[in-house]
Amino acid sequence: MKADAAKGGAGTLKKRLTRDWNMNKWKYVMIIPVLVYLALFCYKPMYGLIIAFKDYKITRGIQGSSWANPWYKWFVNFVTDPYFPRVIKNTFLLSGLTIIFSFPAPILLALLINEVRNRTFKKTVQTITYMPYFISMVVLCAMVKIFCMQDGLFGQIAGYFGGTAENYLVNPSYFRIIYVVSDIWQKIGWDSIIYLAALSAIDQEQYEAARVDGANRFKQMLHITLPGLLPTIMILFILRMGNILNVGYEKILLLYNASTYDVADVISTYTYRLSFPTSGTPMYSKSTAIGLFNTLVNVVFLLITNAISKKSTESSLF
Repeated sequence: MKADAAKGGAGTLKKRLTRDWNMNKWKYVMIIPVLVYLALFCYKPMYGLIIAFKDYKITRGIQGSSWANPWYKWFVNFVTDPYFPRVIKNTFLLSGLTIIFSFPAPILLALLINEVRNRTFKKTVQTITYMPYFISMVVLCAMVKIFCMQDGLFGQIAGYFGGTAENYLVNPSYFRIIYVVSDIWQKIGWDSIIYLAALSAIDQEQYEAARVDGANRFKQMLHITLPGLLPTIMILFILRMGNILNVGYEKILLLYNASTYDVADVISTYTYRLSFPTSGTPMYSKSTAIGLFNTLVNVVFLLITNAISKKSTESSLF
């Protein structure tokens, strides 16, 4: 009887799969390019993680290189590296400052735009704030460098108010401020789009009921708008925490210099210098081990943040 039941279950499953294929076959065909892309560019390169456990030589290839002894050799090498405290500190500081100041900025902008009733003014503000996102990172960093020169925009403003003009990018005290402010300037408009979309999905009848009860616009925002945005905010916050160590190395590489290494050097820039040194032999095994360490820490933060969010707000990725 169990065999007959198993055959019956298999036959039912086959019929369901056939019916599903007949109904959605073109959707499955459309998803094939995405699956091919993921397989070739996301999963296949993961084979290269083996390098983290080998004494990799580019002339020998992955298979020809000998295994590291012990297998965790390059992880220990990184943790005991004299640069380890500096890059960890800078990575967490820059990422933390970005989360504290840059993450809430598009939320605030979306709330402010949502309160504007003049459509022309609203569209103008949106267009102006979106524009920096479409500027190439190289061009944007070049603009920041020009603004921060001694005779640049910021120097002229400082001189006008009686301050001292200087090249701010060679002063370690200003690097983190410049990085965070430029990040807000570049992304605030684009990141606000998803919050504006979430705001448009809030039931307008709730606002009408609140107005009937005598709630002003601030109380409507506090008791209707923010709770309506909370699930979106938490999902994006979880994703952001899952990339806590992935500080944008492109901008740092383009902005930092020898005088700001102590405050600007992060894990990604340190890994880049190991892989492409100006002199000496590239340390591919160590840089791969650092990258794997970076990913594991990000996953841990993602899981912790997701668990906390699920328990406190009932919003989570899984």
